[in-house]
Amino acid sequence: MENKIVTFRDLRMWQKGINLVKEVYKMAADFPKEERYGLSSQMKRAAISIPSNIAEGFRRRYAKEHKQFLSIALGSCAELETQLVIAMELGFTNGNLVIEELLDHISRMIVNLDKKI
Repeated sequence: MENKIVTFRDLRMWQKGINLVKEVYKMAADFPKEERYGLSSQMKRAAISIPSNIAEGFRRRYAKEHKQFLSIALGSCAELETQLVIAMELGFTNGNLVIEELLDHISRMIVNLDKKI
């Protein structure tokens, strides 16, 4: 039986985006307290932006709008990846393989969907 996509919640990339947000929140909880409103906050916002823009794009009526929101989500993936590197360079984390793999997978899914629209 085929899984039909009815709502954005049915999209695997959205589901992975939610998992990504949870992982980023867990990782950021271990950052120094002085980073609560700095890098930690930026990383959380970038992570939240990914599934949020996937969802918003899904609800748009026109393909051009849908693609625009996918592009924003992809940009947020790059932003979060950059912030992860910065966090590693500053010694706040040793990296997080789960986050890195989720980012890579979500990015590839976004690119593939964008090509199909």
